[in-house]
Amino acid sequence: MRASAIAIVLAACTFAAASDVAPPASPAGILVELFTSEGCSSCPPADALLQQLERWQPVAGAQLIVLSEHVDYWNHDGWTDPYSSHFFTERQNAYSDHFKLATVYTPQMVVDGNREFLGSDGRLALQACQKAASVRKIPIRISLIPEGAQQNSDKLRAHVEADALDESSKFKQADIYVVVALNSAESQVKGGENQGRRLSHVAVVQSLAKIGSVKKGKGFAQDVSLKLEPHTDPGRARIIAFVQESGQGQVLGAALQRVGK
Repeated sequence: MRASAIAIVLAACTFAAASDVAPPASPAGILVELFTSEGCSSCPPADALLQQLERWQPVAGAQLIVLSEHVDYWNHDGWTDPYSSHFFTERQNAYSDHFKLATVYTPQMVVDGNREFLGSDGRLALQACQKAASVRKIPIRISLIPEGAQQNSDKLRAHVEADALDESSKFKQADIYVVVALNSAESQVKGGENQGRRLSHVAVVQSLAKIGSVKKGKGFAQDVSLKLEPHTDPGRARIIAFVQESGQGQVLGAALQRVGK
């Protein structure tokens, strides 16, 4: 689907959703993960869709919190994706096991750990996000600790809180993760299937780590120190926290805090 077609679909669905649903005071955070690679010629349309989802925010009453996770198995034919990591390949493999897929593929989009599909399919993305918005979320709060938000620092410091699991929840325990991502990134690709193209990305994940857990009757509150990759401007970063069923299952809540203005 071309970017212009994606924009038309998102605009139409945004209008319909806004007409039918009154947004709550605090929008539900929905985690939208895209497994992508600069070495994959099918990935740029999915990268564009992820940017459109963040820009348009097409689901009333929800905040789509997007992540670009660049896998490393496309690092051949003369191009190594500078944002790739084997960690993201392993995370995608875990999703493949969870969804009982025969193999991993790119581009793959996963919404709230609960539904996966071809990452360039705008209609499926909207359907999955709209369905996810109807599910009750665990409130999560992120606040920057001022010393960690200063420019020219190699670390960010934040306070992360998550409410306890509801007593009626089917989950006994869920993991809480924290992410550092770049607001945007670009590459002039000099090899591989996208040779000669200038590619742009949104919410490019630098790090993703488990920092604790929540249980029934037991929430989470902790200060965290997050190391930035060398030469990263803290003002270009964002922090995301999310709660996910143990075993990389359903995402129960997510929140985003931008570092820069």
